[in-house]
Parts: sequence; structure tokens; C-alpha cells
Amino acid sequence: MVARRRRPEEAALGRAYERTERRPAGRCWGRDEGKNMTLPTDFQFSQGSLQDYVDCPRRFQLHHLQRVAWPAIEAEPALENERFMQQGAAFHRLVHQQLLGLPVEQLSRLVTDPDLSRWWRNYLENRPADLLPPTYYPESLLSAPIGDYRLVARYDLVAVDTGRRAAIVDWKTSRRRSPRRWLAERLQTQVYPYLLVQAGAHLNGGQPLEPEQVEMIYWFADFPDQPERFAYDAAQYKADEAYLESLVEQIASRAAEDDGFPLTTERRHCRHCRYRSLCRRGVEAGRLDDEPGERGLDAEPDAYFDFEQIAEIEY
Repeated sequence: MVARRRRPEEAALGRAYERTERRPAGRCWGRDEGKNMTLPTDFQFSQGSLQDYVDCPRRFQLHHLQRVAWPAIEAEPALENERFMQQGAAFHRLVHQQLLGLPVEQLSRLVTDPDLSRWWRNYLENRPADLLPPTYYPESLLSAPIGDYRLVARYDLVAVDTGRRAAIVDWKTSRRRSPRRWLAERLQTQVYPYLLVQAGAHLNGGQPLEPEQVEMIYWFADFPDQPERFAYDAAQYKADEAYLESLVEQIASRAAEDDGFPLTTERRHCRHCRYRSLCRRGVEAGRLDDEPGERGLDAEPDAYFDFEQIAEIEY
């Protein structure tokens, strides 16, 4: 049997993994090996960074505090995963441009990829206009204080009927429709409605939104007639506020401790994590089709946006 030649990125990962084998067991090392570091006073939390912390505190530290670059493939096949991510980003751009008023015919001429073509067709034939209030604010950016820090979010779409209701819409290009229970537990489902109530008055004619006026809608490009909707209310708002504030306090406290960010005990989170070899949790990536969550922009909607560029908009 002839052995398959390893691709360059696989060889790099193998060498990286071999280096981690020489380090003490049970440790995951980053740029500042074993050192504590205070959370920067200007640190901005997002649903993505909070989700990383909940999934794996060490991933949060490596990614958001130490900003460690690690050459790991997140899903196999790598080229297909990259293409899927690119088309997910392209779909978000198309919808954004359509909502801004660009002609559909002009936008449609830009679509050549089969996945993107299917998503775009599904969107045009099943636009959720009947679910939404009449005034659209695509790609809205909001920011508000949380403890001693700030909470920020980028929304695919906020639709408002001034003084009456507001709907948050998030476009999902995942290959499988995410279960409602899984979505309900995601930080996105908690952060987005909470922050809209906190900082969305300027989208509502200057009037603060009541929690009962807010709804979160996930719209799936491959399942256009099966949106998932989450109503909001005062009780959920208070629960979200308490939970988010406790997470931020916990992270700030751990940042000042040596080894304050442990590895997750849920190894399933490691399969699609770029740091798995650094943490000695394996070299090979999980398959693109076996991930239970989202791919591309859906995996971390704010991963491709620099929140430092947000003008501070707060209540």
C-alpha cells in the first residue's frame, strides 16, 4: 500500500502536535505560557466571544485575549469548507444589498455557485416579509455597557414597526436545520434580544423597546419555509441580563488568575476547534457534515467584523 502524501497544512499540524507532546500533560499552552493577564479595560464582549467561553474557557483565552494564530484546519474537506464559508458570506452580502434597494436582476447575475444559487432562489421565493415589521435596518451595529466592559453585536437585520414591535432576523446557511433547543441555548439567542432592548431606541423613533415588543427569527436558506421564532419578555430579559453579567464577571475574575481558563471537558467542542492540536486534543479536523452547529458566518457571526470600528451607540 502506498502511503498518501500529507498536504503541507497537515505536515505543519503534525509538527505542531509533536511540539505539544513535549510539554507537560494536561496543559494547553499559548503565547503567554502559564501567565495570568488582566482583561483589558476596553475589551468588548460579543455573542461569539461569550460562546467561545461557554464552550471552552481556554479557547476564549487563546482566541480573544492572547490572539494566538494556530494553523489548524477547522473542518474537512478543507477546500469544501473554505468554499462553503465564502458562499455563506456572499449570501449575507447579497441579502444586505437587496435590502438596501439594489435591483434583484443585477444581483442575480453575480450568482454562479450552486449552493449560493439555491439559497438566493429560496430567499427570493420565500422572503420572510410577511413575518416582519415594515422598516428595515440591515447590518445594524449596537453597543451597550455590561459591567465594566461593553457588549457589542452586529445584526443581519432589525425590522421595526415604530412603537409597536421589532424583529431580529438572522440568516443561516447551515446544511442542516438547527434544532430549536440548540438555538435556544446559544448565546446569540440571549445577546441579540437583550442588547436590542438595551441599545435599540434609536431604531424605534427614540423610544426604548420593551422586551415584549422584541422577537428573534432564524431564517434558514436551505429550509426557507421553516423559520425558528423566539418571543421575548421581561422575565427572559432579566434572566439574560443576570446570566450575561455573571459571565462577564467570571471572565474578568479568571483573567487575573494563573491557569484561570481550563480546557473544556466536552471534547466534542474540540473536533472543529483550530486549537485542538495545541491543546493535545487531536490533529485531524472533524467532517464538515458532522458538525451539529453552523458553518461559515453562521458559526460565529461576528468573527469577520472588527467591533473596534463601531461608533458607541448606547441607551
